[in-house]
Amino acid sequence: MSDPLAKAEAAAAEAAVNTAAVQVALAAVELAKLAQQKPAEQPAACGHQNRQNRSTGEWLGIGAAVCVGGVGIAFASMAIAICGIAVSILALVLRSIWKDIQKGH
Repeated sequence: MSDPLAKAEAAAAEAAVNTAAVQVALAAVELAKLAQQKPAEQPAACGHQNRQNRSTGEWLGIGAAVCVGGVGIAFASMAIAICGIAVSILALVLRSIWKDIQKGH
């Protein structure tokens, strides 16, 4: 029983390989036809212009944005630090109160 099954599997595998090979060959033929029909086209030029230098106003604007951003980050860092200290103090006070309640004071 396994001999006909093995033959069928081998035939299916060969058909799959042949199908893939035929598809690749047909694609190559189509590509060759397209290459012969159309002459090579020049790539389209891109629409942007290459700017190499920034004006003084642009550099001043960039510098001002960096300064304002740096000050903002500094204030945010200080606010986070102050909140952390406040939460730590609150935790210590609540722990102390809880211990006093546990002792019965």
